[in-house]
Amino acid sequence: MLRWEGRLDAIRDSRRRAQIPTHVIMRAAVVMFLARLGSLNALEQSKPSRFWARWLGREMPSADTIGRVGALADPTDVRALHHHVYSRLKRMKALEPPAHGLMAAVLDGHESHATFRRRCSGCLRRTVHTKRGDRTQYYHRHVALALLGRDSYLMLDAEPQQPGEDEVAAALRLLERALTRYPRAFDVLLADGLYADSRVFNTTLENGKDIIAVLKDDRRDLLQDARNLFEQTAPVVVVEGNCQQARWDMEGFTSWPQVQKPVRVVRSLERRTVRRQLDGQPEDLESDWVWVTTLSKTRALTDAVVQLGHSRWSIENEGFNEMVNRWHADHVYKHEPAAMLVFWLLAMVCLNLFLALYRRNLKPALRKAVSMLHVSRLIAAEVYSHIPGGRTWSPT
Repeated sequence: MLRWEGRLDAIRDSRRRAQIPTHVIMRAAVVMFLARLGSLNALEQSKPSRFWARWLGREMPSADTIGRVGALADPTDVRALHHHVYSRLKRMKALEPPAHGLMAAVLDGHESHATFRRRCSGCLRRTVHTKRGDRTQYYHRHVALALLGRDSYLMLDAEPQQPGEDEVAAALRLLERALTRYPRAFDVLLADGLYADSRVFNTTLENGKDIIAVLKDDRRDLLQDARNLFEQTAPVVVVEGNCQQARWDMEGFTSWPQVQKPVRVVRSLERRTVRRQLDGQPEDLESDWVWVTTLSKTRALTDAVVQLGHSRWSIENEGFNEMVNRWHADHVYKHEPAAMLVFWLLAMVCLNLFLALYRRNLKPALRKAVSMLHVSRLIAAEVYSHIPGGRTWSPT
């Protein structure tokens, strides 16, 4: 059992004389995410349900109250709830490393909101060229950290990018906090080419971790040196299913002097054949992947580096895409920077709780019979089925 309700009820806010306790607000918001209702207004429409008297011990607050208190809640307490869920799953041995033995954390940024009309103090801005001329667009971006295991996926933390700074600056704050709060959670950090930055690499190394990042033209000297050596060396060819991979692996590169130690470069030139659904004709696809890493060959073989490099996409497929398309995490519940962070963190922890329920509590035969979407609809049905008087429709 995760025993997470107590930590949820411990979340505080900055109100001095609160008429509605903070835990009532947080409990209502958690149900909104677990039932995938999509908005505070949809949550408020379920107010007549007798479910709320059992879950909250009182009447459910209004949508405006939940949004207002969400902006005053302490994100540190929400992050403590994340850490509690992680600790319980770790104790239950639900977070085991893959076959290569390395637990990985994925670092990536996500743009959650963009508009031409509304802005707040936390909005970033950019100029967009349109047919009607240049327009200023306002948007929000968070950097998130996720943990990858053998059969597990866990969203750990998030940090908003502040106006006037780049995404790497936000990532460094997140990384330094995660390395302090989760010192033994992961062995290697995975990141895309944006984070092939000496600040990220050195911070990771100083804390006894390794890192794998996509190598692009931003590190031109290193990439050029690696490609020159690869051209003079025969690759190791590996066939996995319908994919043929030509791999090169070399270490000891000093072409990136800003990093504290020599780095290793791994390349995987991959060719596969796919059959297009439209005309049924086969088509050959080729992709060229190059990664830079601080992992030594004795710590991680080439196969492990390639697997880890490709697993970076999990934060997009299982994290951001799932949260946006199924959990409505990109919805602006209140356009205020603190509220947007708190609701995003709550969406993350609800995803973790739901995955733990589905993968650890449901038997394999039941998981084959029902999808995760079906289970979430059962949660929503629990709320809507207790509304007295007449027929009730739940949102789609």
